[in-house]
Amino acid sequence: MGNDNSELFPVESHPWEPFIPAGARILIMGTFPPGNHRWSMDFYYPNRTNDFWFVMGHIFLGDRYALYDRQAKKFNLDAIKSLMTEKHIALNDTARKIRRLKGNASDKFLEILEPVPLSDLLARMPDCNTVATTGEKAAAVIASITDTAIPRMGEMVTGNDGLEIWRMPSTSRAYPLALEKKAEYYASMFRHIGIV
Repeated sequence: MGNDNSELFPVESHPWEPFIPAGARILIMGTFPPGNHRWSMDFYYPNRTNDFWFVMGHIFLGDRYALYDRQAKKFNLDAIKSLMTEKHIALNDTARKIRRLKGNASDKFLEILEPVPLSDLLARMPDCNTVATTGEKAAAVIASITDTAIPRMGEMVTGNDGLEIWRMPSTSRAYPLALEKKAEYYASMFRHIGIV
């Protein structure tokens, strides 16, 4: 069989276009979406057990459930897109094509076959001078693309072109940090770039 894992571990392509609102000032990047059986919406961070949208609600709207309908048990996609547009936050992931070596959403078992073309993406956002990654694997991908060191969690490094590259805590609930603590890291970064 050799190294051909294509039948055992099929190649997946990223399902969504980058979300780039007018005047985007920061690009937030995870690694890759979970399998679509885990989606509660057709957009970034679709898994109800991921804290990303709860963190955004907590920071920007003072209520972790502001972007989530608890009765319907789903995110409010219109409110999410409106908030990201208002705050000039772009979204994409660091991998274009992957294989899941364990069949789950864990970054640890993602084989990245094609990373995002970061410079092409940033060329579409002339006001964006900041990239933030949500987790360790995404941070490692961006570090390899930009030839920079992986920042410590909650900190940033600056690329040769002046790009600020932040590493934020993973918003996966598998990452053992309280939502409020995760929000503090994100809010600190947003304050630095003048979004909060």
